Amino acid sequence: MRKSTLFVFLGAAMFALGGLFFKLVPWDALAIGSARSVLAAVCIFLFLLRRKHHFVLNKTVLAAAVSIACTNTLYALANKLTTAGNAIVLEYAMPVFAIIIMLVFYKKKPTKGELATCFFVILGILCFFVDSISAGNALGNLLALLSGVSYACYFIFNSREESDPFTAILIAYGISLVIGLPSLLRTDVAGSPLPVLLAVAGLGILQQGAGHIFLSLGIKDPPPVTASLISGIEPILNPILVAVFYHELLTPISLLGAAIVLISITVFNCMTGKEKAPTNPI
Repeated sequence: MRKSTLFVFLGAAMFALGGLFFKLVPWDALAIGSARSVLAAVCIFLFLLRRKHHFVLNKTVLAAAVSIACTNTLYALANKLTTAGNAIVLEYAMPVFAIIIMLVFYKKKPTKGELATCFFVILGILCFFVDSISAGNALGNLLALLSGVSYACYFIFNSREESDPFTAILIAYGISLVIGLPSLLRTDVAGSPLPVLLAVAGLGILQQGAGHIFLSLGIKDPPPVTASLISGIEPILNPILVAVFYHELLTPISLLGAAIVLISITVFNCMTGKEKAPTNPI
């Protein structure tokens, strides 16, 4: 149990490196996404080969792949246009978008607890957008919000019996590679300083590759509520790392919004964690 919990913690910690690494790489966001997709795909593919994973291809898997590819691309763009804290917290509002999508398209009525969560998360999101009017981060915040919507779609598709998250992730890396390839080809990769190349390698190998591997090794054994709360360190650790190493801080209004969103989603995870523990592919 302790080993599995440690794996969940390490997975969340790896994912939290994304904001810092994105800020340290001066490349175009799409170029970064393309480069990290190559490295991450190799890591995940080798891991799955060792585990003799059987790949699945169907409409549901393809829909999930497109959803997470959109999430990766939108998150990469958002990190270049707004603060890392804004990007990860707005994306972390994903469960609320899932509730809304299930209501609109699947006619599944939310519970009172889900409605309360939606209210407080929307309130927190409004704090970000009020703040972004003066800070010039409105577009970045909007893209981060859209990444949360596509992230919710990924979870919905993966909840179906015929889904296969690992196949979807590998296909998504291929889509992200193609989307960002023109930008990557225009980037002077060979002429980039070593710290930049190391940050790109960190995004692909550590943040994406190792993050997924650690999470897959540990997510099944701990109690779902425990896994939910541990994985919730990502939106907290992400902006802390950026603040320490990149000196990018959230404004007081954004901090208030972040607190509202994080507390609301944490309570929501505690309420629903007995049904299913979350996983994170960003």
